[in-house]
Amino acid sequence: DLKSEMNKIRKLPLMKDTRASDSSQEEAIDQWARRRKQFKDSKKCSSTGGSSINSTITEESINSEDARSVDLGLHSENEDKGFYTENFHSSSWVFRGDDVSPDNSPRCLSKRPRPVAIRERTVKIAKGTGSYPWGFRIQFSRPILVTEVDTSSAAEEAGLQVGDILIAVNGTDVTCMPHSEAANLARKGPDILTMVVGSDISRYPNTPRPTCRGYLHKRTQSAILKGWRKRWFVLKHNGYLHYYKHKKDEGKCRPLEVMKLEGAEIGVDTSLGKPFVFKCVPQSGNRIFYFCATSNQEMKRWLEAMDKAVHPVHQNHVWVDVTLHNTTLPPLAIKNPECLGLLHQLDRGKDIWIQHYCILKDGCLYFYATLRSTPAQGGLYLQGYTVSEQTLGSKRSVIELKPPSEEFKTFYLCAENVNENKRWITALRASINKWLPLHQAIQDFMNRPLEETRM
Repeated sequence: DLKSEMNKIRKLPLMKDTRASDSSQEEAIDQWARRRKQFKDSKKCSSTGGSSINSTITEESINSEDARSVDLGLHSENEDKGFYTENFHSSSWVFRGDDVSPDNSPRCLSKRPRPVAIRERTVKIAKGTGSYPWGFRIQFSRPILVTEVDTSSAAEEAGLQVGDILIAVNGTDVTCMPHSEAANLARKGPDILTMVVGSDISRYPNTPRPTCRGYLHKRTQSAILKGWRKRWFVLKHNGYLHYYKHKKDEGKCRPLEVMKLEGAEIGVDTSLGKPFVFKCVPQSGNRIFYFCATSNQEMKRWLEAMDKAVHPVHQNHVWVDVTLHNTTLPPLAIKNPECLGLLHQLDRGKDIWIQHYCILKDGCLYFYATLRSTPAQGGLYLQGYTVSEQTLGSKRSVIELKPPSEEFKTFYLCAENVNENKRWITALRASINKWLPLHQAIQDFMNRPLEETRM
């Protein structure tokens, strides 16, 4: 029986047994690390309804000026089980729990001390011109919080993000310092502002990668036109390199092409007999891109930024760890569920309703085959969804879970009767209301009557 159960668990794409022996703490840590890596590397998981999961927001090649078809997107094969997490991973979310009073800050922005897991990093910002040479704003709080980062500023290119916490400025600890004194430290310091900042990993799971913008000459490989063309390149935080005909086209026109840099090969190239040339070979496809900078310093700036995109630092959002742990538990072992019972989910591809035993907990709906099943088959992250009662086909009362954007999937659920549907709708709305988009939490925090300084 034990062997049979283990074989069942191995067939699930996202879940493994993570129980560690009491005698080996290291084994437990290794199992968690393996499970996190497995989740990270999984690109073939789908929702219980057959929709793609965990699809990093990608932009495919739209108009290849080299007259060749280049597929730069990620594709997943549908499978039967998994977690639908797309809306969750496309935004940053703040868990505010049952305390939804507008007069109170979400937990991650509250002044009340609490244990926080902080990832520290050093940010160096070159001083620009004008009244606000660094291009960001800080707000008084304990600790000091970054509340605004100007688009295309030196702060954005250095990787500073809204929500970052100031730990040190030019070598001086500012965690207990008034924000006005921290601002003076920056103003009186050198032209290169060096800050140690931290990110709450429950909101920022991945270390930000710096952006990089500028003109480069790109070698064309068209059979008709050959040579070098000047293009405006933009390397974004997500590790994708966009390029346009002109600087003014950024944000107004679609990029000529988009390439994913993670896993690519980059380096200086001397084979063309031209100075300041470097190349990039994306992991997907067999094409080589050649770029030419205007100086050795400019080439090094691009290579450093691209190297960080090629080798990103990944770490799961802590919420992912929590939900994956819960999937290894029997349904009734999940503590303090907000709702539980049988639900039918519509598989729109096959036009059939599939029955699940469901557990609702803190914005996550877990799907089990039966009440006695372990582990979970998969589930749905509900952040950002709206819940309503609809009529669908022959069913007079159906629960509609609608995403905030059409790019995500709409789910349809149905309980045993109308009263059960209403019970689930109430519970789902309350569970979703426990989460707040980070940008809204920051905005609410900024709207409070607190002193603020622009840098």
